[in-house]
Amino acid sequence: MEAHTSTLTVYIPMRDIVIFGAPGAGKGTQSDYIVERYGLTHISTGDLLRKEIADKTELGIRIKSIMDAGQLVSDDIVITMIDNAIAHDTHGILFDGFPRTVAQAETLDKLLANHGRSLTCMIQLEVPREELIRRMLERAKVSGRSDDNEETIKHRLAEYESKTFPVAAYYAKQGKAIPINGLGDIKAISASIARAIDAK
Repeated sequence: MEAHTSTLTVYIPMRDIVIFGAPGAGKGTQSDYIVERYGLTHISTGDLLRKEIADKTELGIRIKSIMDAGQLVSDDIVITMIDNAIAHDTHGILFDGFPRTVAQAETLDKLLANHGRSLTCMIQLEVPREELIRRMLERAKVSGRSDDNEETIKHRLAEYESKTFPVAAYYAKQGKAIPINGLGDIKAISASIARAIDAK
């Protein structure tokens, strides 16, 4: 008699998620958790730039010459890298550090749509300004970075508030922005994030 074995197929939905918050909000810590829990590809624009340079691709050579000249890498180059990453991904992506502007958020929507995908949600870590400054000053002491003083930190926060924070309103209009309290125990914050993502 032939033995029949049945296999249970578990459907894991593909999720594309943006993690969002001011410098010092805890994005790095929570990104690691989200990537591990949901099996996502972690895309950080800084990491993508460094990989292109390390791999000595045609794009990487262009990026290196731009950075060596002390210039900022253009949106066009960043978007090309993001598009390539989406095209080669089969698990879902956690976008970290992108989008930084509403124009980039609009572009990300178009890139995902071109690949038959759409953003699942944006996890927005909310931390009071005074606490952000305190955390970054603490981090500066540990890293020994002399450029991370209170003046430069306040400048970075002002840049975030004027250019990047409007991205939250863009996703809120789509019903995709999920505010998460970024204060307190790290595991409790992770649990809040998991509940929010699982409900999507």
